[in-house]
Amino acid sequence: MAKKKKPDPQDKLQGVESALSKSEQFIEDNQKILTIITLVIVVIVVGYLGFKRFLIEPTENEAQSQMFVAEQYFERDSFNLALYGDGNYFGFLDIIDEYRITKAANLAHYYSGISLLRLGEFETAIDYLKKFESDDHMLAPLTQGAIGDAYLELEDATEALKYYERAYSMKENAFLNPIYLLKAGQVYESLGDCEKALERYEMIKTNYPESQEGRNIDKYISRVQVYID
Repeated sequence: MAKKKKPDPQDKLQGVESALSKSEQFIEDNQKILTIITLVIVVIVVGYLGFKRFLIEPTENEAQSQMFVAEQYFERDSFNLALYGDGNYFGFLDIIDEYRITKAANLAHYYSGISLLRLGEFETAIDYLKKFESDDHMLAPLTQGAIGDAYLELEDATEALKYYERAYSMKENAFLNPIYLLKAGQVYESLGDCEKALERYEMIKTNYPESQEGRNIDKYISRVQVYID
């Protein structure tokens, strides 16, 4: 059997040199376009950093400052002033219109939705709440639950149930989950599905016995068991 020829180190060296030569030639042939690409990348990066520093951050700070007063009105349940402002400071709706690209405007959607819900403007409340984006462990489920409340006020139990289910399924939250489990159970009862209502009530009893809902859940369980048995 013929012996395999041992690779010649010189051949390898020549191959590397050839590859390097081709790379150098490519760079030389395309130097102009490569320079343009590099400049474009630099301009984009510098432009973004400048945009963030000189526009986004000052605008964000201004929006936060304007929203402070609206938040004070919200906490005092002065929802019209919170929404529309007092003539000196913006309301949440103004924040949304004037500072669209800011985090403050995003949060203003939440506040606007809750304010409108409290004022009985349920359909508009849903619109604003659905535009709010958050993964916060409190605000995210509160938003879904508030949408459920608005649909329930509109007598759309099926949609309300969908959002209550989302609210307690999003994150482990010993304060909020039993609230929305109870609401979901009550909606299932109203729809005549006592078995699913019982499942939600028993989830409260098992997982959140120390919650306010958990301490009173036995009466709900007894009530639906009558219809199941």
